[in-house]
Amino acid sequence: IVVDDGSEDGSAGFLTNPDSIYRDVKLIKTENLGAARTRNLGADYAFGDILVFCDAHIRVPPGWTDTLASAMASPEVSALCPAIASMDRPQDAGYGATWDSSLAFSWLPRPMGYGGGGHPVAVPIAPGGCLAVKREAFTHVGGFQHNFRVWGFDDQEFSMRLWLFGFEVYVHPDVQILHYFRPRHPYAVSYRHVDYNMLWMAFTHFNQERFAKTIALASARAGYLEILAEVTMAEAAWEQRRNYLTNRTHDDNWFMQRFGIPF
Repeated sequence: IVVDDGSEDGSAGFLTNPDSIYRDVKLIKTENLGAARTRNLGADYAFGDILVFCDAHIRVPPGWTDTLASAMASPEVSALCPAIASMDRPQDAGYGATWDSSLAFSWLPRPMGYGGGGHPVAVPIAPGGCLAVKREAFTHVGGFQHNFRVWGFDDQEFSMRLWLFGFEVYVHPDVQILHYFRPRHPYAVSYRHVDYNMLWMAFTHFNQERFAKTIALASARAGYLEILAEVTMAEAAWEQRRNYLTNRTHDDNWFMQRFGIPF
């Protein structure tokens, strides 16, 4: 399944050829839904018990999905990502991700003492560039955050939400894919979108002290008060916060302590 979210360069055109070897690929065209809602739409068209979300600009090794699926036979593995490296620096892979003291995305190194053997390792964040998740878990937590705008924090919020609702997220160190990290986005990405998503995540998941720290991060950029008002005045945000706090298994303190996140 390929979701083309408003591209203008014809890059998905080859999928419309009825004589193509890709004729069984389902092409869905949308107009600027954003990363989270685009992934959710693709999931709506899928039939499998395991959903695999991939960016278009990756290279994968033979048999990689079989290896991930085999590891996901373990009941505790609800979501799983491979190691991810840049196409121009394949030797420098990230093994899942975490947050630093400023809530910035930070790649994790290869797990210490890992000797292979196909055993996944728990991580706080599975990057959305390549991520497998059991449909049961995906459905239970409500998929990616459909209230997010364009791009930013979608994979991070989703991973944390899985953990908070009692599902576990892992990396498979023996599977590595290559990702093209573009020097700039080929579409408009504004810090207003990123800050909106960050504040929505913080408002719906974090305690009061941690939410205040997130506001302080956003305050470094112009227009943050307007964005903050949009989030905190949205009935959907309040409803989501009530739902999350009532139904989750763990709170944000547990998550930060579980992975030693200094925020």
